[in-house]
Amino acid sequence: MKIENINPQLQNTYRLIPTLPIHNPIFLRFVQFISRFKLKRKSLFGVAIHDYKLANSGVRVYTPSGKTSGAGLLWIHGGGYIIGTAVFNDRECAIYAKELNITVVSVDYRLAPQHPFPAACDDCFAAWEWFLDNADTLGVSPDRIAVSGQSAGGGLAAGLVQRIHDTGGTQPAGQALFCPMLDDHTATRTELDLIKHRLWNNKNNRGAWTYYLGQPPGLKQVPLYSVPARRQNLVGLPPSWLAVGDIDLFYEEDTLYAKRLTEAGVNCEFYVVAGGPHAFESLVPNAPVSIDLLKSNYQFLRRVLAL
Repeated sequence: MKIENINPQLQNTYRLIPTLPIHNPIFLRFVQFISRFKLKRKSLFGVAIHDYKLANSGVRVYTPSGKTSGAGLLWIHGGGYIIGTAVFNDRECAIYAKELNITVVSVDYRLAPQHPFPAACDDCFAAWEWFLDNADTLGVSPDRIAVSGQSAGGGLAAGLVQRIHDTGGTQPAGQALFCPMLDDHTATRTELDLIKHRLWNNKNNRGAWTYYLGQPPGLKQVPLYSVPARRQNLVGLPPSWLAVGDIDLFYEEDTLYAKRLTEAGVNCEFYVVAGGPHAFESLVPNAPVSIDLLKSNYQFLRRVLAL
């Protein structure tokens, strides 16, 4: 993809960002190894950070100082289901906690290929249950918790919301999905390989889905909740907000999912950024297009969380 296709506000940053061959198993193991050594902060922007172990995973909790609003956000990091940790989104989660005065719980889920589906999905569901079980201690109302995530984290968030809906009980107040990775069929479209999308291309996409599903993408059958876009019935899901750039690899699948949510009667806001590559709001957070996107996201969260 030519740099000229990218929004001018983002070009200088993306000119310097390589698209790494995450699909290569040797390179993937190297990236997973070095990710373990990222500095773990105890506080950021005046927000306290604590880690808690669950049975197979963990959660990272961000608590603002003083009395909180009583609302919460369950956050799920990205990384194609194969890389990343909760620590990678310390900045974003701490800002959510501080600016919205909410408690944020970030899921440190297991990664493929060592732990293919349903490991990450189970870890996210366990984190949701932990949040509900500890809501009183955290000063959060269980019915005022939204679910959110970016990229693969957005895909996991979408699958989690579907699973919570089917399980019953307390439901999320809303879901907010940043450039979510929703549909394994995209990875089967080899013509997309030629576009060479910035940061996350279709070769990485194909490898990641293969690692996560434990089978090639695009097969007729996939496990329930593993590929959110494959769900036929979206009726009854919570209010939704979905954002993506129109040059993101996931643009078409995200557009279709937002359309299907709306057709199912779900109140869904769909925010599209012209010339927005994958995950630009995290990589260039001070760009006006990123600030505007996050304003829309904050407005949505304030509404569904009654802030």
